[in-house]
Amino acid sequence: MKIAIVGAGAMGGLFGARLALAGQAVSFVEASEQAIEVIARQGLRLETPDVQATVQVPIGRATELSGHFDVLVIFTKGFHTAAAIESVRHLVGPDTWALSVQNGLGNAEIIAGVVPAERVIVGMTNLPADLVAPGVVHSHGEGHINLWAGNGEDQPRVHEVAAVFSQAGLPCEADPQVQVAIWEKVAFNAALNSVCAVTRQTVGAVGASEQGRQLLNSILDETVAVAQAAGIAVDRQRVGASVDYALRNHQQHKPSMLQDLEAGRKTEIDFINGAVVAHGKRLGVATPVLQALYNLVKVSGG
Repeated sequence: MKIAIVGAGAMGGLFGARLALAGQAVSFVEASEQAIEVIARQGLRLETPDVQATVQVPIGRATELSGHFDVLVIFTKGFHTAAAIESVRHLVGPDTWALSVQNGLGNAEIIAGVVPAERVIVGMTNLPADLVAPGVVHSHGEGHINLWAGNGEDQPRVHEVAAVFSQAGLPCEADPQVQVAIWEKVAFNAALNSVCAVTRQTVGAVGASEQGRQLLNSILDETVAVAQAAGIAVDRQRVGASVDYALRNHQQHKPSMLQDLEAGRKTEIDFINGAVVAHGKRLGVATPVLQALYNLVKVSGG
């Protein structure tokens, strides 16, 4: 399968390396000159409990690639999605599909501005990956991927992509209930990312505070209420258990939104808390705590 990975960061690197090692025809689209130079010169290094390997893969700016691809996999931050998908418009043919397992909500709709909506695959992954240096990705721990066509239809192409991913060591399931998985991850991220970002506290520090736990629970309650109003059967108990697990087992972790604020970078708050607030307004569901955390992250520079 001819696959373009758009974004050679942690997740893009993990997926691209695994797929390349499995014999798929992988190319990387990247905007960072440093990442392009390093990967072009020394390859992409993947280190996991079962794989320590360096793969040589084509990489360049979008303008340097040509021809049509079978699948475009978008791994940028949400606020870069529009520019990223527009940059690869020339790589889209009549049979090209696009896939997003990005964080948050709204990326699929942006992608559908270039790739027809009936050929957009949406999904969720909780596979762990860390970019320890340009071109060097570590992945330690377990995870999985859920995929389905964005229009809700049962499409053979989705099953083909899921099989290709699974064969490459990326456990993947074609899941008609993928929106449940997406929204449960949104709830998890809306809670831990925003509260840790605003308080400048680690996951463990937030969990050690009664007020911190109250905030987390309020955000989960509001997000689940919005999802259920949209007809998505999110399980509040399951999401709460995921957050509790993180509070117990990832106490020193700084979520990406906190890391972004500390580094002076833009956050994905618009695609997480902000997106849930927007859905809530459309559906008539009040989201005062989500709105407050969204406002505070924005005031903080995110």
